[in-house]
This record gives sequence, C-alpha cells and structure tokens, in this order.
Amino acid sequence: MKIKNSGNMTFFEAYFGHYKTRRSEFFKKVNEVIDWTALEREIDKVYKRGQSVDGRPAYRGIVLFKMLLIGIWYDMSDENCEEFVKDSLCAIRFLEIELNQSIPDHSTLSRFRTELVNKKAFDRLLRKVNKQLSRNKLKLNKGKTIIDASLTISPFSPKGKTTYEIAEDRKEDERSDEEKNKEERYFKLIKKTEPGVDTDARWLKKQNKPVYGYKKTFAVDENGMIDAVDTCPANVNDTKTLAIILSVLSKSRKEEVLCDKGYKSSENDELLSFYNIKNRIMFKARRNHSLTYWQKRFNNIVSRYRYVVERTFGSIHRWFNGAFARYKGLAKVHAQHVLQAIAYNLKRAVGFI
Repeated sequence: MKIKNSGNMTFFEAYFGHYKTRRSEFFKKVNEVIDWTALEREIDKVYKRGQSVDGRPAYRGIVLFKMLLIGIWYDMSDENCEEFVKDSLCAIRFLEIELNQSIPDHSTLSRFRTELVNKKAFDRLLRKVNKQLSRNKLKLNKGKTIIDASLTISPFSPKGKTTYEIAEDRKEDERSDEEKNKEERYFKLIKKTEPGVDTDARWLKKQNKPVYGYKKTFAVDENGMIDAVDTCPANVNDTKTLAIILSVLSKSRKEEVLCDKGYKSSENDELLSFYNIKNRIMFKARRNHSLTYWQKRFNNIVSRYRYVVERTFGSIHRWFNGAFARYKGLAKVHAQHVLQAIAYNLKRAVGFI
C-alpha cells in the first residue's frame, strides 16, 4: 500500500485525516509550497540508485533528501532521525514510502549526504527551491540583498594552547606573515598528532574570546529568505567573501547590495561598480579620518535593514542549533549551512501561506 492520496481512502488515510497534528499540518503545507518532482530530477543527476544488500532497489534520492530536511527541522542526528521516522506516521507519509518498506538507516543517510557533498549538489538544490518559491510568490525575486556573516563553532578543536597569534575579528589581515606561517605549520602538525581535529576550521578571537570553527555568509532578501551561502574558515576577513557570495547570486538579486562596514574595501567598491550593482556598503572610519555627517546618515539608513539577516541567523541558531557544526571538514560544514538554508526557507514559506 503506497501512502499517498487516492480515490479509495484507506483506513490509515481516514485515521490520519481525522487526527491532525501540528507536525502533520507542517508536512502537508511543505508539500503545498514545493514540487518535489523537480527536485528529484536534480538529485537524480548526481545520485545514482543501485541495489540494496538484499537485492531490492535502493531508496529514491528524494526520500533521503526529505529525511535530511527532517533531521534539520527537528535538530536530530542521523541515528535519531531514523528512529523518529520509524515512530512517526506523518513522517512516513511525508516521505511517501510504503508501509511495508524498511526505513533508510543512518548509514544510508550519511552516504547520501557525502555523495551530494562530493558532487557539490546542495547549492544547486537551494537555487532550485528558491526558483519555485519565487514563482509561487513566497520569495522576493528582486530588490535589496542584505549580506552578513556569523560564526559556526566546531566541537572538533585542537587541545592545548596555540603557538601563534590568533586572528582578531575584523582585523584578520593585520597579522604578520610570520604568524600566518606559524599557524599553517601548527595545523600540519595537528593533522598528524590529533586525527580527530577538524583541521579545515580555524581560531578567531571575537570579543577577546577564542572561537574555533567556520564563518558562514548569507545573502538574504528583504524578508530574510536566504539566496546564497558561503562557508570559509573563521579567520577569513569579511572583505574576501563578498566576491564569492556575489558569484553564486542570481542576476535578479544583484541590483542593490547592503553590507556592514566589515565588507568595506576599495576592491569591493570596484567590484560592485564593475557589475553595476548599487553599492550600499556602510562606510568605515579610518585613523585620523572620521566619518562625515552624510556618511553617518548613510550608515544609519543601511543599518536599519541589518535586523533582517540577523533575524535569519538567530532563527537558524534557535530552531536548528545552527551555531554549531555537526560534521568535520569545510565541504561538509558548508553542506550543513546550505541544507539549513533550504530548511529555513521552506519553514518560512509555510508561514507565509
């Protein structure tokens, strides 16, 4: 028996239709805002199904992708997600799998995620989701784009004290080449002596407290819906991430870009001018050069929009425990960030219905 709406209502469908829950209603509304068939075609380009160990066809990629989203929405590990789906009739219905079919286990989810990471598929899936939401008037296709960054803490940090000067937030490029070389030599040693450490992450001193992890940069629309994501080690200066995030933004989202003063540089000003993008990067005071009255007014106007992206970061941290990395390695942590962006956009879109 396949779990889907049909002309002949089964006992399960009659029971489920009568006893509605908040979770079942959420899954129902997600199905209303997204066409999974279009996403399945994209997933099938990179995920080739084979046979399971007992000779049966392997799980469809879209089923595994939906399980990854469930794991994000309810902040669960792969193991907990497997158990959750086994005990949840509304989750089984959302996945559209047969009642007599076994549930994908945590190792299957992990391998599926790794394959999509290796094929760099998550960013494309975010763009596909956003196109659908825009067509359905659930996401802005034009207008202001607000860009900002937040830290993701990695639990896989090195032990003991560092042997080099840690970069400071907003002063990442002020270290000497000698200190940067010391850092690289330190991590080459750590890679050999502490195999459990995530050596793609880096230390950053923020408000005089050392943080180990990554920096995620979001580009959002005026409603806080996420257009694009970039991930880099925590000690990379914000000025260097703007070009990367712009490279993955759609043309319609490059009309006007708003950023705080951490992104201000002559290179970024020239970049926005070259692509004919309205430059709304806040001005930054320099030594012996204070801001003019009009520059302060300009900064004040731009800062009024910053709450939008800050709200997005706050919601992801609160809903999905997004301030912490689940995995090791830059590629997998980036996949986590993008999957959280997809989960966030769908959750917000449901709220717009």
